[in-house]
Amino acid sequence: MSHPILITGAAGFIGFHTALKLLEKGHDVVGIDNLNDYYDVTLKNARLDILRQHEGFHFEKIDIADLPALQNLWHTQGPFKKVIHLAAQAGVRYSIENPHAYVSSNLVGHLNMLEMCRNTDGFAHLVYASSSSVYGGNTELPYAVSQAVDRPVSLYAATKKSDELMSYSYAHLYGIPQTGFRFFTVYGPWGRPDMAYFLFARAISEGKTIQVFNHGDMKRDFTYIDDVVDGLIKGLNTPPTGDAPHRILNLGNHRSEKLLDFIAVIEKELGREAQKELLPMQAGDVKETYADISQTQDILDYAPKISIQDGLHEFVKWFKGYYGN
Repeated sequence: MSHPILITGAAGFIGFHTALKLLEKGHDVVGIDNLNDYYDVTLKNARLDILRQHEGFHFEKIDIADLPALQNLWHTQGPFKKVIHLAAQAGVRYSIENPHAYVSSNLVGHLNMLEMCRNTDGFAHLVYASSSSVYGGNTELPYAVSQAVDRPVSLYAATKKSDELMSYSYAHLYGIPQTGFRFFTVYGPWGRPDMAYFLFARAISEGKTIQVFNHGDMKRDFTYIDDVVDGLIKGLNTPPTGDAPHRILNLGNHRSEKLLDFIAVIEKELGREAQKELLPMQAGDVKETYADISQTQDILDYAPKISIQDGLHEFVKWFKGYYGN
């Protein structure tokens, strides 16, 4: 009997796309999400409506900080031998306003997932979301997983680094195979409304001013959602081995794009020019991100394919269709 794959944060942006791809490949998927109101819950429910069209999908509203609820899920829907753990409190800026949400979801929740996997006989692989934000103020580019990441510039980054440390200890103590992926600025259809590209598209389409931080002097390794999902699924099917079977891999595009060039593509796709308010750098933000993906390429045969021109074309097409403008 094949066991279903568990995806935490299944109503989220990356979780939704990953669940959809696995369902299309014929896997059974159990998705959980606490459906919090950090951003528009209507969007999360619309994603779930699409997933529910597949008979191999089952959803439960569960907060990963609730250990008894997870234990009940394992008992009724599991056991789960493969887990893609994406549920987390996201957002660098929000971590400055509401730090306790990050401890509950990103630390307690991650520990709960580790405990559930540890107590599952024959557990195969836990794939979990880390973040490029762990690189903090590192100035050596591109960011490589071999770099020291002990100077986080936001609480969000600190929680993600803590998750990596907890995961390593569980791999060492209990032999649980784990892969942590450091995501680099993921974008695409059904994306997160708090992300810059989404905010830009909304403001430009409504004729409102967009806020451009560090006066536009920023670069990001923008990674299209399909490339990320491809890497996640390849990772899930390729667990690490050894005494402490744990690894960290970058999931990026290996290109660093100027923020103003990215905005220009959105303007072109929307057919409108942005009114820009140029502002200083925000607390907790970094000037540039750029992923060294050589290890990910070697281990997983990972090869990002989508340019920002093609990716933003798909995003804006979805954005117009979803919001009807």
